[in-house]
Amino acid sequence: MNLELGIDHFGDITHDEHGQPLPHAQVVRNVVAEGVLADAVGVDFIGLGEHHRDDFAISAPEMVLAAIAARTERIRLGSAVTVLSSDDPVRVWERFSTLDALSDGRAEVILGRGSFTESFPLFGYALGDYEALFEEKLALFAALRTEQPVTWQGTHTQQLDAATLYPTLEHGPLPAWVAVGGSPQSVIRAAHHGLPLMLAIIGGPVARFAPFADLYRRALAEFEQPEQPIGYHSFGHIAETDEQAVEEFYDAWLASVSRIGSERGWSRPTRESFLHEVEHGSMVVGSPETAARKIAAGAKALGASRFDVKVSTGPLSHEAISRSIELYGTTVAPLVRDMLA
Repeated sequence: MNLELGIDHFGDITHDEHGQPLPHAQVVRNVVAEGVLADAVGVDFIGLGEHHRDDFAISAPEMVLAAIAARTERIRLGSAVTVLSSDDPVRVWERFSTLDALSDGRAEVILGRGSFTESFPLFGYALGDYEALFEEKLALFAALRTEQPVTWQGTHTQQLDAATLYPTLEHGPLPAWVAVGGSPQSVIRAAHHGLPLMLAIIGGPVARFAPFADLYRRALAEFEQPEQPIGYHSFGHIAETDEQAVEEFYDAWLASVSRIGSERGWSRPTRESFLHEVEHGSMVVGSPETAARKIAAGAKALGASRFDVKVSTGPLSHEAISRSIELYGTTVAPLVRDMLA
């Protein structure tokens, strides 16, 4: 079983050694340094999230990915996710084809609706069109990816008349995934377009998502689409021991989840609920051996060929993130591959 191992990073606003938030610009520079480190230690992929709010520093992932591309040689570069609903599929394709040129064929895009809504009013889109926007824009992007020149007439998108986009790609179609948080309709939509599926798991055991993987494979067959990879994403933090990982990660996790939860009406998390998720849920928090066992088990449960761990969470420091990435690439990855061999 061949499993690619990547990291995701949202550019969470981290704290310095005095517990003070770093400037957004410094966080962006630190993300670039972490991407360079990930390449050096053998991580397969880095995905950067798109957000438009004060607790995240990355609003233009492709710009940060281009900086990483210029300082790396092998790691693949993508989004996690590109909020396609509030973007222009033509511009998304052009930005990622440019990144593909800069990186000599290492660009990928992960398309999603996003779990935050700030981009909709910011770019002039109505939340009432949330579902229709993504449906139509994904269809247009899928056409641009495989059928140029493209002629297109949409309701929420522009008219195209035999349009060809530039720069053209040197290495075949742009790799593109669809991120799904747990909606059967979204799983079927990804299969309909013949695009790989990325399951964004933020809580609960990985095995709970196995029915979505099965649904996706059945839908691919029914749509007469070729087999496609399945990946999944989860929060995580790796340290030398389980105890160290828990202690380093807990306060940062609590700060992040508490803020988002207060906006969405969630009950305040507790240390007990955190430890239950670490033990029984999808989060990969622990020593390299503990992390490897959890990743291998999750990949088997889903039949996945990609796992991405979200290494940034709330104010977790740049130093702790960097050490986690180093352990992930040098120690966890070989252990996982041995377990799956």
